[in-house]
Amino acid sequence: MELGEILSDALIYPFHNIKALVIYVILGIILGIAVGGTVATILVSAAAKNALAVIGSGIIGIIIALIIGFLITGYELDIVKFGIERDPGSPGLDFVRQFINGIKFFVVYIVYMIIPIIISSILAVIFQHWLSGIISAIVSIIFGLALMMGQCRLAKTEDLGHALAIGDAIGDISRVGIVKLLLFIILVFIIVFVLLILCGLILRWNGTIGGILMGILGVYIAFFSSRAIGLLYSDV
Repeated sequence: MELGEILSDALIYPFHNIKALVIYVILGIILGIAVGGTVATILVSAAAKNALAVIGSGIIGIIIALIIGFLITGYELDIVKFGIERDPGSPGLDFVRQFINGIKFFVVYIVYMIIPIIISSILAVIFQHWLSGIISAIVSIIFGLALMMGQCRLAKTEDLGHALAIGDAIGDISRVGIVKLLLFIILVFIIVFVLLILCGLILRWNGTIGGILMGILGVYIAFFSSRAIGLLYSDV
């Protein structure tokens, strides 16, 4: 598919399933409240020098954030899969399976991100000048793109091993096209940036309405980008 077709499809896709959009907007708001409330509680408890309250609040906040985060990520993976299959429909809600898939993607993310960190650290010791910075940047970009491919591989098969086949994921980059991938990322970034600017203007005009729109926009962006990534990978 051409980039124009991918982006035009992805922009309207979140409205195909209003029920899921509303549910995940609510989950996103709960996530924001949980994180914000946890931080506030920790600060108050720390000021009162209550170590048990700090630890307890931190653990509860982290657990709630992880559960909701994994649920949202799992649903995003299903959206990616529908995009890969070019299915115009929307995924159903399957909290248990989507939660498990969210955990799988967390593992994939850690693996793909830790490798360039290790490589960059080794290069910094060996070269110790600007060359290490350039090579590290290139490696980070490659693994960042490979992570996107790994996400698609996981969405398509729900197989952790298939997603962690890093060599094959890097090969998918060339199959999609490195130029097309980079242009895709730039265009998505521009679209998201414009949406955030518009929402920010509304936030300055009316904090309550702007805050609600920001929560909705966060989920909209997640659905939009997931659909676009799936459609991009559909040519592989």
